[in-house]
Amino acid sequence: MKIAGGSQENGIVIGNTFDKYGSSNPVVKWMMAGFEGALTDLVTRAAPRSIHEIGCGEGYWVLRWQQQGIDARGCDFSTQVIALAQQNAAEQGHADSLFTARSIYDVQAPQDSADLVVCCEVLEHLEDPEAGLQALQRIVSRHLIISVPREPLWRVLNMARGKYLGQFGNTPGHLQNWSQRDFIRLVSRYFEVEEVKRPLPWTMLLCTPRR
Repeated sequence: MKIAGGSQENGIVIGNTFDKYGSSNPVVKWMMAGFEGALTDLVTRAAPRSIHEIGCGEGYWVLRWQQQGIDARGCDFSTQVIALAQQNAAEQGHADSLFTARSIYDVQAPQDSADLVVCCEVLEHLEDPEAGLQALQRIVSRHLIISVPREPLWRVLNMARGKYLGQFGNTPGHLQNWSQRDFIRLVSRYFEVEEVKRPLPWTMLLCTPRR
């Protein structure tokens, strides 16, 4: 699967800096298995017939859900990373129309709505995460799954493996940092939090619209 590998667009880091899903590193494999298990559990609970992933990157999860028979699609602000997602789709026999270039700030109902909206590893990259959450409010009609790195654990683990020491462990492109409690408090201002998952080192929430 093609990945961005640390590329930038307009000075912003796009996609995945390395192939975390295909990594042979045992620690990375263990962490990604935890992330996948938590996400799969929440998707199963939401039981969607359609999924729209906001910030889909190179399309890994959209293509996985397509393989499972779910009508999934994705968008990302980066035209470069969407081009990679479309190439990955073509290699698996899917139409490139599964992926479109669109910022989270620009999503609108009904075109971007779905039974389940997924927005994983996006808010930490935003200059204005609350505007991102307000945008998600426009399109979430049933369920939302949203996740961010859990701080300060994320930075500690990066430094433990000798990464980004000059940035005190902060991953390039991460503009926001939340503890689990602070992230739940933030999201709760916009959505009802139905379930909390804690795959190390992330916070992942299943949400519904506020009534």
